[in-house]
Amino acid sequence: MNLLDVPYMLELVPILLRYLPLTLGMAAAGMVLALSLAAGLAVIRVLRLPVLNIATLLFISFFRGTPLLVQLFLFYYGLPQVMSVLTTINGITATVMGLTLHFSAYMAESIRAAIVGVDRSQTEAALSIGMTQGQLMRRIVLPQATRIAVPTLMNYFIDMIKATSLAFTLGVTELMGATQKEAAGSFLYFEAFIVAAVIYWAVVELLAWCQRRLEHRLNKAYRR
Repeated sequence: MNLLDVPYMLELVPILLRYLPLTLGMAAAGMVLALSLAAGLAVIRVLRLPVLNIATLLFISFFRGTPLLVQLFLFYYGLPQVMSVLTTINGITATVMGLTLHFSAYMAESIRAAIVGVDRSQTEAALSIGMTQGQLMRRIVLPQATRIAVPTLMNYFIDMIKATSLAFTLGVTELMGATQKEAAGSFLYFEAFIVAAVIYWAVVELLAWCQRRLEHRLNKAYRR
């Protein structure tokens, strides 16, 4: 008896790869939206804007303090129950919403820490020559904070790609959902999930390589 059905695993690779674009697409959409939202939340936290700062703290506390799976179920099953306009929401949209809000809460704190990490003397100099807070953020703080935050944000993107595997619980046939269906049809669960794991692993390693290249480029100007 063979330990693994290798021919089946090789046949499964191209089948599962057809669903990889959907997995990466959901993660990319979630990343872009989460990054935009997180940047706004981080600025609110740094400037401590009245009322908005308290609302931001509650937002971050909730989405960091509850499991992503629970949040996905809330968006897909819960919200349509109380808001009829959302009854047409599909699994992909609910997944992107969940990824966006969940990871933006973590990213906001990382970006805030990166902003605070910028040398205070630079912000004081910018303000002394008449820059507004908005100009200070756009021209001085955010460009430097980006370099500091990139490694952490890339790690969140990697986590987001892996988190898309929860989308199959909402009926989305992405990489994990397709693996589950193929395994259920062949009863070769071990082989199917090994193939899925290797595909995820390969994608993550590729992104890790891109991350190292990006960090090298961003840090070039700071090397002596």
